[in-house]
Amino acid sequence: MVFLREEKEAVVFKVHVQPRAARNELAGLHEDALKIRLTAPPVGGEANEALRVFLARLLGIPRSQVEIAAGQKGRSKLIRVKGIAAGRILSLLETTTGARNNG
Repeated sequence: MVFLREEKEAVVFKVHVQPRAARNELAGLHEDALKIRLTAPPVGGEANEALRVFLARLLGIPRSQVEIAAGQKGRSKLIRVKGIAAGRILSLLETTTGARNNG
């Protein structure tokens, strides 16, 4: 199960990013984090920005509502999404990942 907690007007969850992938996609779970493959390289903040754009599109929200709260320089990151319910994120993630584990 993905680590997820609600904060005041935000939801926080973990992701594990694989940069320089063939395509941008959800790739299941990596331990307690959502695994996301991104085509962007991990230089100059490109992968971080690609992650924000990818999650915003996936959730149907503005990119400004997606923040990398921790892990800007590593593959493991803590994401804070403002203005969305935890249930919406959980159901979307479970549907999209098929509750599989590719860790």
